[in-house]
Amino acid sequence: MGHRDREPGTVAPWGDDLAIVLSGGGARAAYQVGVLRAMAKHLPDMRFPIIAGVSAGAINAGFLATYTGTTAEAARELSAIWGRLHVEDIFRVDPPSLAGDVLRWARWAARLATGEGLIGPELRGFLDTDPLRQTICRGASTVDGELVGIERNLESGKLRAICITALNYMTGQSVTWVQGDSIVPSTQPLRPSQHIRLTAEHIMASCALPLVFPAVRLGSTWYGDGGVRLSAPLSPALRLGASRILAISPHYMPSHEEADRPQVTGYPPVAHILGQLLDAIFLDVLDEDVRRMKSLNELIAKIPPENRGAYRPVDILVVRPSVDLGELAVAYEPHLPDTFRLLARSIGAQESSTSDFLSMLMFQPDYLEKLMEIGEADADAQMDGIRALLEGVAMQESPL
Repeated sequence: MGHRDREPGTVAPWGDDLAIVLSGGGARAAYQVGVLRAMAKHLPDMRFPIIAGVSAGAINAGFLATYTGTTAEAARELSAIWGRLHVEDIFRVDPPSLAGDVLRWARWAARLATGEGLIGPELRGFLDTDPLRQTICRGASTVDGELVGIERNLESGKLRAICITALNYMTGQSVTWVQGDSIVPSTQPLRPSQHIRLTAEHIMASCALPLVFPAVRLGSTWYGDGGVRLSAPLSPALRLGASRILAISPHYMPSHEEADRPQVTGYPPVAHILGQLLDAIFLDVLDEDVRRMKSLNELIAKIPPENRGAYRPVDILVVRPSVDLGELAVAYEPHLPDTFRLLARSIGAQESSTSDFLSMLMFQPDYLEKLMEIGEADADAQMDGIRALLEGVAMQESPL
């Protein structure tokens, strides 16, 4: 599948090698929207020909790719959508639903303890995410679940390609779904790509947090969160031909002093351990991938252009929070719905100075708006670098 025929005047002067990479982080993906909101203010004619999303970032990526107006208009509309979100728009938190979820897990634990059998088919996820499916379909332009705006944007030339990654639970492969231009085939057997027409179910699959959210069935295969085995989150955009990448990560990078400071006293609660695990799976890998890319850039720069072959330098800029979003979540925890708040406290969500696990599920309007404000302020502070990246002016150093 090659480049589409494009209407005259639709291709931005910045070229078609520019990509935006949106990583996971649950509710913390609201930070990405704040960054986009600032860019809409300063760069109203911005356009990302290549869009890559994984986990919660797939929600934002899907919306950007399907919106038929300008990218700046899409950013403002996405901001309005996130500003209206409540926990109830993502998963069921009414007492009967949560009680049923707890009961199913209790029955599984009892069967496990007594050796009465393996996990039954009724245990698929701790939370019911059907509200998220409805939220995605309401927010994006869908027909029978298909994100129809993507094809329109491909035909007009606004978009080159969008790729979404999910984990195939049946094979263990990290599958990248692509709509648009061809992706360079991966040499890794566990990282295949498939050309498809994206639907809301693909977005649901990519952000199906293991055990917490149920897996999503597509055809005869069950899929889960794409961040689980995606060891190189920049690779899908690179295989689509990106030479300039803006990566927006909700991962806070602490100072040496902050990193040495204990976050808990005594034995770490379950919520804290889960937060460390999820950060390692969904957020730390992007930092490692950026470091590898910077090292490769330094190596490639020493090779004469005529001897580089398929290798190329990649201009990359990472925008990340200036404050700890997990620490911020603890302050907003009292605003959660009563039943869900009690459940979160039962696993120690307030026993730590920071709660990365809670921050992933904190779909609370005041918290989300605060994250967008932080994202907007951080992007404002880095706007010169962002503008230079989009215009291809110079290689940017990634703040890691």
